[in-house]
Amino acid sequence: MPATQMTMRYGHPEGHTDVCFDDSGSCIVTCGSDGDVRIWKDLDDDDPKSINVGERAYSCALKKGKLVTSVSNNTVQIHTFPNGTPDGILTRFTTNANHVVFNKDGSKIAAGSGDFMVKVVDVMDSSQQKTFRGHDAPVLSVSLDPNDIFLASSSCDGSVKVWQISDQTCTISWPLLQKCNDVINAKSICRLAWQPKTGKLLAIPVGNTIKLYKRETWKNEVDLSDNFITLPLNVVTWSPCEKYLAAGSINGCIVVWNVETKDCMERVKHEKGYTICGLAWHPTSRQIAYTDAEGNLGLLENVCDKDGIKSSSKVSGMGNKDYNDLFDGDDDNDNADNSNFLNENLEFQLTPKGKTNYEDDEDDLMLAAGYSKHRNHILEDDDSSVEVASIEKGSYHEKDEEKDEQTHAMPLMTSQRPFYDGPRPSLPQKPFQSGSTPQHLSHRFMVWNSVGIIRCYNDDQDSAIDVEFHDTSIHHATHLSNTLNYTIADLSHEAILLACESTTELASKLHCLHFSSWDSSKEWTVDMPPNEDIEAICLGQGWAASATSALLLRIFSIGGVQKEVFSLPGPVVSMAGHGEQLLIVFHRGTGFDGDQCLGIQLLELGKRKRQVLHGDPLPLTKKSYLAWVGFSAEGTPCYVDSEGIVRILNRRLGNTWTPICNTKEHCKGKSDHYWVVGIHENPQQLRCIPCKGSRFPPTLPRPAVAILSFQLPYCQIATEKGQMEEQFWRSFIFHNHLDYLSENGYEYEESTKNQAIKEQQELLMKMFALSCKLDREFRCVELAELMTQNAVNLAIKYASRSRRLILAQRLSELAVEKATELAATLKEEEEDFRNKLNTSSTTEWSQPMVVNHKVEENNAKDSEEDDEIEEKTDLHKNITSSSQGRVNPFKVSASSKEPAISVNSTSSNILDNMKKLSKKSTVPNRTANKEKSLVLKPLIPKPKSKQVLATNFFQTCTSQTEKIEEKENPENSLSESPALSAQNIENERPKTGFQMWLEENRSLILADHPSFSEESDIIKEGINRFRILSDEERKEWAKKAKGGTTNEVEINETETKKRKQPSNDHTKEKEEEKTKENVNLSKKRKSLAVSTNQKLSAFAFKKD
Repeated sequence: MPATQMTMRYGHPEGHTDVCFDDSGSCIVTCGSDGDVRIWKDLDDDDPKSINVGERAYSCALKKGKLVTSVSNNTVQIHTFPNGTPDGILTRFTTNANHVVFNKDGSKIAAGSGDFMVKVVDVMDSSQQKTFRGHDAPVLSVSLDPNDIFLASSSCDGSVKVWQISDQTCTISWPLLQKCNDVINAKSICRLAWQPKTGKLLAIPVGNTIKLYKRETWKNEVDLSDNFITLPLNVVTWSPCEKYLAAGSINGCIVVWNVETKDCMERVKHEKGYTICGLAWHPTSRQIAYTDAEGNLGLLENVCDKDGIKSSSKVSGMGNKDYNDLFDGDDDNDNADNSNFLNENLEFQLTPKGKTNYEDDEDDLMLAAGYSKHRNHILEDDDSSVEVASIEKGSYHEKDEEKDEQTHAMPLMTSQRPFYDGPRPSLPQKPFQSGSTPQHLSHRFMVWNSVGIIRCYNDDQDSAIDVEFHDTSIHHATHLSNTLNYTIADLSHEAILLACESTTELASKLHCLHFSSWDSSKEWTVDMPPNEDIEAICLGQGWAASATSALLLRIFSIGGVQKEVFSLPGPVVSMAGHGEQLLIVFHRGTGFDGDQCLGIQLLELGKRKRQVLHGDPLPLTKKSYLAWVGFSAEGTPCYVDSEGIVRILNRRLGNTWTPICNTKEHCKGKSDHYWVVGIHENPQQLRCIPCKGSRFPPTLPRPAVAILSFQLPYCQIATEKGQMEEQFWRSFIFHNHLDYLSENGYEYEESTKNQAIKEQQELLMKMFALSCKLDREFRCVELAELMTQNAVNLAIKYASRSRRLILAQRLSELAVEKATELAATLKEEEEDFRNKLNTSSTTEWSQPMVVNHKVEENNAKDSEEDDEIEEKTDLHKNITSSSQGRVNPFKVSASSKEPAISVNSTSSNILDNMKKLSKKSTVPNRTANKEKSLVLKPLIPKPKSKQVLATNFFQTCTSQTEKIEEKENPENSLSESPALSAQNIENERPKTGFQMWLEENRSLILADHPSFSEESDIIKEGINRFRILSDEERKEWAKKAKGGTTNEVEINETETKKRKQPSNDHTKEKEEEKTKENVNLSKKRKSLAVSTNQKLSAFAFKKD
């Protein structure tokens, strides 16, 4: 039967790793780049003994209780095995020793170094040394003849030499290898080997073949090769019986030959294709231990075991016991019949391909095959079961030895043996808690997240849990006893959640410490049903969840009330919670070739319960597994795989996953990793802990948190275009959470969204300008499609000034299309809004609102400068009134300041006013302001900026005539609501000197700052310039305002100047003439003229 490949495990950090067995084969010894020698009882040993021998260990050898290692300090050291007591230094070199081996009886060692020398040293007396010089490059490997006559060595100079030990002369040299200048550049380390007992043959890996040279004659007797080998072989080892030879290649292939028949007996492929750099055959059984260049340790069992006998009698006995236990309910006769039946089936299985007795009855053959398949499934379903063939064969030897001899009288030809080289199932990933370190550690992190840290200490004397909060205002640090052996934990702003596995006496428990509870009872515990263990837990806002081994997910309230229970599609891998969101990762199926087949569910557990992700496949890097899953601080699902790729959910692209960072790019060494503890979208930060030579940090000393930046994997990131594209889309993705918060009724900082939009539009304009320079006009239009209305207008100006008239025309058409689409959307929203007003008897829109009169009250006390600036600022903030009962609530108009609003009047500025009032109401509450990033308060409905822009553009472009007619006939509106108009006229104020100065100098400000697209920017710049003026100039402007702002004809001329933009001198002359001619008229019609003029000036202001 083919060899059984056990799942590899982590042994050492990435780098060259060596392996050997002790004399009895009871343990495996490895050494690696971390300078440790580890002693493994078996492959499942989670706590191997470790002996530190230096900074790096390149090779190790073990014989008769003596452990010899070649270390990075250019020495070959010896230690007592297994306690690891140092016994001194055997020899020194001027550079590192690359390989060290024992002779047959363990009395001597041979070592080859990077200084071109080979030494043979007596173990008992290290002064007895022999040095062999002759290589012209670093020595790759050495091997001692079991008869202590010859020594073989390979070197980077391309030669393989055989030395006479007695006189230290070179017997023969073969130029077999490719030359190189150092070991790290060698295609193969060429680990050659003598036959362990007789030493008749010397095996040398050369390219894709093994060359066997005969002793004394030094002739190439045999070449062993196979089509399975595609890249050079790296290392060889003989079986203790000298009958078989195993070799490992640089692409992870392990092949075993029968030297006598030259047949290939085994073909095994490394599960990840890493270089095989260490190979050792068990001294008594059919096992091969191997290591790869990534520091992993693997094991092959039943190598060349054609009889199906297990490598260890202990394992076989256990298998027979388990097999008998399967049929405890049957009587002895049934057991005997079942055993005989399985043995007969085994006879069919072990018959070589092409040698099956086809003369037997076909019905009997089909029946046997069917029963065999049935029994296989029974045994595989049992956790403690072993391979069927070994169990069957053990029973077979006990009862039917004669039949066994007849069955296996015919030799098993490997060329006829079936060989499967297809995908192999991957071991499913075990459940884990994000932010935790492995459970077998005595001191470990149970969880590390954005709230705090939970550590667990399991000593012989005490078992305890420490809880630490990053913000001590949430809760003080807590120390808990761990008598129930809690293994899983989670932490939130409300509670601590713990879970433990079941034992023979106790059920699996879920324990919650609700420290934010307002009553005195702050703890509750729930026992799981029998045979149901908790495998993953998480906390959200007001709820807790646990996933169990029964494929159930149980939801509890934070106070301990059992709520929903539902089934999971597969075994859980991990869970995470944030607010109302619950994220579940589970196994969708079986992965192959090292890949995991995972699915993900995203649920919202608020008032509107719904499922966002319905078990969709979770994308992972090839041959990787899930390392961390959770939410960003803003509530966006994220996860990290074992290859360091960080991905985030892109809600605007159909809930797809976008890679945003590769932590491997920030690692200095190949064996270094980053352990993620949190992700922030604003500011963009990946919070993680650097781990040198490992995947997780120790608890002591306290690890330091590093902050990494994000970068999307865009093409040509070194170019200016690629950088701006990456920055734009990264900003776009990292501000998606603002739309999610808005849609779900949460508050957020409006300035954050405005800043993001501004940043994105600036990047688009830069890319637009770059495309114009490169004559990519079609690309310019594509970029303009991503812009806002104001940015498109700037792009049109840029194209016009660049004399790209066709591009400007295209952009103008695009601007009209955008305005039409937004206007249609606005119309739909307006209809919905009217329907809501009609259906609701009393709403917040119909309540009278009081406008803040603070600026009016302070006008008399403040200086003229402050008065003018405040009046100008308030001109664009206050609420306009209308005489109609119901008008367009989204219509934007600019009029004079009013102290109150009638019940029936509405406008778009009402929304703005409500926003300001809500902000002022929260100003005294500092605690609420601190928690703005985590607020869960319902949003007050606010108009979207796109709607306002669309309204402005649509009204100014499509209904200018209607507006002009309406504004030129103010008597109509005054007659419809005389009371309201009279009240407005009484409270209206004349223009200030700052307003008049701004109207005069607006063109200059825009000429100096063409990028100003918002009115607020122009006003701010105007304020700064107005303050620079001298006191006399400001007083003159104030006098002009008192004497001339009530003149209707003068303001009409100002409107004409804004539209036609004549020269400043000509405008001033007209203003002076009009002022002299119409002083009396303006005094008589003062109140009416102000209202009309301000409406017209606002229209001209918007048009400009």
